[in-house]
Amino acid sequence: MYEFEVIGEIKGKARPRLNTYTGHIYTMKGTADYENLVRQYFIIKYPKYVPFENRVHVKIIAYLKMPKNMTNKNKKLVEEGVLSPVKKPDIDNIVKIILDALNKIAFKDDNQITKLEIEKFYAEEEKVYIKIEEY
Repeated sequence: MYEFEVIGEIKGKARPRLNTYTGHIYTMKGTADYENLVRQYFIIKYPKYVPFENRVHVKIIAYLKMPKNMTNKNKKLVEEGVLSPVKKPDIDNIVKIILDALNKIAFKDDNQITKLEIEKFYAEEEKVYIKIEEY
């Protein structure tokens, strides 16, 4: 099992862009940088990693920073687990950037992922919690 956190602002996977001058398709710098950051956190915690070869279960929890102007009433709802973030980055883009970053590192191919859990919560510190295990 691999379990780790990526501290800092969460990025969602951006669509590839087309350079109309050269005709080349490229990945946005922010996307590539965040994928590298996720890989670095993984490799630092698991320097002798071996990619999983069987079916994989991935759990991702995105903790997004609470807005500064959030009312005390809404803060109480967050504490009670009633209020969750309905803002960017979109949940599917969070999944995509994390799985692309860990492809061929934590698992041989992302087609091995047969079970996926993802949630977004508000928190004081922005971070992503990632747990990957064979089952």
